[in-house]
This record gives sequence, C-alpha cells and structure tokens, in this order.
Amino acid sequence: MDTFNATLIVPSKEYELLRRRIHSNVKEFSYYVNSELESLDRKEKGTVRRIKEMKNMLVEHFRSLLKDITDLADVDDHSTWREQESENLSRLIQNRLDDLQNPLDCSIAKQLVCNLNKVYGFSYKFHHLVYCFIVAYETQRMLVLTPMKYNNVWQKFFFTLNGTCPLVMNKSISQWTGNQTDQIVQLPIIDDVHPKPRLLPPVLPDDFASRLNVLHGDPMVWWIGQFLKFIFLPQPTISNIFDECAEKMKFQNPTVGVHVRRADKINKDAGFHALEEYMIHVEEYYKLKELSGQIKKKRIYLATDEPNLFAEAKRKYPEYEIICNENISKTAFKKYDLRKSLIDLIIDIHFLSLSDYLVCTFSSQVCRIAYALMNSLHPDASERYASLDDIYYFGGQSHRLNEAVLQHNSNRPQEIDLQIGDQIFVDGNRWNGYSKGKNLRTHKTGLYPTFKAISKIESAIVHAYSNSTA
Repeated sequence: MDTFNATLIVPSKEYELLRRRIHSNVKEFSYYVNSELESLDRKEKGTVRRIKEMKNMLVEHFRSLLKDITDLADVDDHSTWREQESENLSRLIQNRLDDLQNPLDCSIAKQLVCNLNKVYGFSYKFHHLVYCFIVAYETQRMLVLTPMKYNNVWQKFFFTLNGTCPLVMNKSISQWTGNQTDQIVQLPIIDDVHPKPRLLPPVLPDDFASRLNVLHGDPMVWWIGQFLKFIFLPQPTISNIFDECAEKMKFQNPTVGVHVRRADKINKDAGFHALEEYMIHVEEYYKLKELSGQIKKKRIYLATDEPNLFAEAKRKYPEYEIICNENISKTAFKKYDLRKSLIDLIIDIHFLSLSDYLVCTFSSQVCRIAYALMNSLHPDASERYASLDDIYYFGGQSHRLNEAVLQHNSNRPQEIDLQIGDQIFVDGNRWNGYSKGKNLRTHKTGLYPTFKAISKIESAIVHAYSNSTA
C-alpha cells in the first residue's frame, strides 16, 4: 500500500458506510412520502391544496437534509483520503490490465479470445468486451479480439487492446471449460458461458473488495468503470474530435447529462418517457445546488436519437443552456456511414460521462456505459444519477444481493416479510420507497422498504498478481 502523508485522516469503515446509508435513506424517504401524497392527491380531491403545501414543504426539507449530508463529506477531513484511495486502487487495476495485455514473451503468453462478431450494436459490443476483459483478468490471460465487422474503424478510434502481441498462430484454440490450462481459450457470449466465471459481476476480486466497499457506494460500477477506462483510451484523432466538440459547444461544468433513448427501444426494451420526466430530476439537481450558491447558469448536455427533441427542449425550457450535437440523432442507426455513426455515439458517451449528474434510463446500454465511465473519473459517483426505469446492471450479471438490516412485516399482498440477516435477490427499485426482490429464506418475491436492506458485497479469490498491493 502506498504510504500516506502522516497528516492524512483516514475514516473508519463504519463511518463511510453510515454516511452513505443516511444519504440513501433520506432519498428513499422522500420517494416514499412523495408517492403516498400523490396517491392521496388523486383520491382525495377535497384536500388537494393542503397536500400540495405538504409536498412543497417536504421537498424543502429533503433538499436541506441532502445538502447537509453532502456538505458533511466536504468538511469531515476525509476528502483527501478518498481521492488518494481512489487513485491508488485505480492505478493498481490499470497496471494489472496493462501487464496482461503486454506479456514479456508473446510465444508462451496465455490468451483469451473474445469474439465480437456474434453480438449486435456498438454499445452491446462495449459491454461484451468488458465481460471478456473481466474473465481475462480472473484467469490472468491476455485478451485478444477476433477480427470484427468494423475492426479497422475500432482501432482507428481506440488504442488496440491486443497490445504487443497478436493472436498466437499455429496453436489450437480450445473452448471455455472454466479451468483449462491450454494456451489459447475462446470465450462464449455471456448468455452461453458455462461454467460461470467467478468474477461475473457483481462479484469483486477478494484482494481489494473490502477497501472498495469503504470507498464507493456501488463497488460493481467502479470495477466495471476501470475496464471501460482502459478500453476507452482514444487515439489522437478522437481526442482532437472531443476537444473540437467541447470548444464548439462551449462545454463546461456544471452540466447535467440527459440521455433520451427512443427509436428502436420503445415498447421493446424500454417504455416511453416524456421529456418532462427527465427534467424533474434535472431541476431538482440544480435547485439543490442553488442552496449553496454554486449555480450561475443551468446547462444540459442532451443526447438522444430523437431529432425533434432538441427543439422541444429549447422551446419548453428556455432558462436552460442546452448543448448538444444535433447531427448525432440524424445519423443514429444509419448504416451508410458506419464511421460517422460510431464517432457520434462515442461523442455522446464521452460528454455524458463528463457531466456532473446524469439523468437517463438504465435500460439503455449507452447510459450505463456513460455512468460507469463517470465512476472512473471520481472517487465515488454512485449518487450522481437518476434513472427513470432500472437500477444499474451489467447484462448477463448474477443477481444483485441485498441483506435485511431491519425487520419488516408485510401489510399488503404485494409485500414480503423480512428478518434481520435475510438475503434478497434484487429485482429493481420502484423509486417510491420500495424495492422488489426475492427473499432467499422464504423464496417469496415481492416489495420491501428499500431502507430496510443494504447492498451485500460478494467477492471471489483469484490468482495473486505480482503487484498485489496498492
């Protein structure tokens, strides 16, 4: 472990976990009360005015509490430690990945072949690539990509993952069995892999899982973000494009990134959400910041595949400075210029990740990529988002696991009972104070108050790395 400055104040594990739990519980309390008041508003029309007054006062209480909790992290003398710990852990992972991709002797290097021709769009390939890379990390194999439909375009955008070694030729390629010692192994897509890799998200490597749990509110996101950070290393051509776009748009912080996915996703993988639904969270973010006098101009980076949305946003929200690349939505899904479409998508991911807060739907892979990248840029960005549908997930992952810390006796048919210590497979957050999941003790599925459970971190022991400390 790096030697800390003698004056560096290191917080206890209990303090960091409790601070984030209070922050989360305040938000869950607000979700619950707002939902119940809205329900009353619909049923009791004679009390509309009083309910509206209560809601307004509740929102003010909520913002004040959230501001105080957020400020606590700025004045508790632990911010320097958080920055240093994040830097140390990130450097540890980046060094290990670099060592994997640049073995000393290519002729004997063990390799894991990742086939990107079987999967679909660019964002799906990004997630598939992360999955392959995680398995390569677990098995300490160099990751090698098979030639793909737009391999040349990919390598023009990013520094190639193949590092100093190409695929070893004149060697047989064996299929994944989970524990073979063959020099070259090919990995199937995540839905077909058997046996399952030990590090399949949300499982973390055991040698730093406990440290990451103290540092970060959602360790799985940080872990995935580290692989994206390594993969998403742009060639100078793309870096120049990023700089030109930033200058043209006058991109600066603070900015809220808003990603609205429609087109081919609506009524297939996601429901329709009006612009107003996104803007509720955008406005709440800026109102919270205004309590500290931190906001002079309200900005949005709007990314969407719906061309008409830009004009709608500017018409309905003239008090916002809306920056975007309107050409992106016009070329989305068009195959006649693959290079342009990919560049436009990468631009959106880049600027969404650079935003201070992200509002989107986690059913969108583009949004999840941007969010994971955002978490590679901060010690802990696990609260810098609002999703209109899913919680964050990694496609093909094992279930997220929660553990009950408070007892709950169900009082509605759709709820489940909880005893302290119960393990719960999480299905999702309803953003109304309740989550849905399966109690592994009772095998019943239903709703439970979100604040009565905490995330349970799972880890697995993997082969020791030479640079095993940070």
